[in-house]
Amino acid sequence: MRRFLLLPFLLLAQLLASPIAAQIAPPVVLPAAPSAPPPNAAAPQPSDGRLFGHFPYVDVTAARLVLAPPGFAIGQPCRIQPDVAAALALLLGAKAASGVPGSLHGVSCYRSVAHQQSVFCRRGKNCHDAASRSRQVAPPGFSEHETGYAIDFAVRPAPRCPDTTDCIAATPSGQWLIANAPRFGFELSFPAGNAQGVTWEPWHWRWVGVTSDAPGAPAARALFASARTRFPASPAVVPLVIRVATEPPIPLGVVGTPAPPPRVKLPKDKRRR
Repeated sequence: MRRFLLLPFLLLAQLLASPIAAQIAPPVVLPAAPSAPPPNAAAPQPSDGRLFGHFPYVDVTAARLVLAPPGFAIGQPCRIQPDVAAALALLLGAKAASGVPGSLHGVSCYRSVAHQQSVFCRRGKNCHDAASRSRQVAPPGFSEHETGYAIDFAVRPAPRCPDTTDCIAATPSGQWLIANAPRFGFELSFPAGNAQGVTWEPWHWRWVGVTSDAPGAPAARALFASARTRFPASPAVVPLVIRVATEPPIPLGVVGTPAPPPRVKLPKDKRRR
């Protein structure tokens, strides 16, 4: 009796295993899970490697850096390239001799990639909108501070002017820095209204040397070649232009003194007012 009861089930099992069953009930194929979008998918990098306007830089070996002159750093040690330290000492000496009130200090110098990450994602709430955050702070791996050639200057005393704010440009020491920093090989990386899309940072200066053959200048200028070409600094370290006189020599007078140049009568629209 049991054999007759089990027979329908055995016939059904054979039918499901046959090729006919494969045509009646084809196997169900589940769709693959969608893959996550790549990071920064909404912000493709330009062909020059920039990310949100910033150029990539390699983290310098910390052993190559030296401390800034004593008394310059604020809060944390200021480590910079040796040639930058030498130029900085000359700049600080000239500032002290100028008689301009206030003093210049370093609020931030070399920053490792890990340190830059903490600055970029300060308190963990600034990483969500990377494009907006990059207007004020470079993403890790894209900061000039990682090279050891950049310094964020601060002024003391500076009432009602917090560090790394553009009010430094209105202080006597900040104005002196803007007028004289290029004399010592420093240039302003992010001037006002720059096409790079970075906010004006009158406190952030990179060192490139006074001349192209100054000690350390070739290496620094090679690092910043793309940035200096695409987005020139202002004020910037510019090459010295030597003008060669092309006018004919001035004739000598009877007593050996230069004769006065002939007077030229300018048209009315060319006269100085």
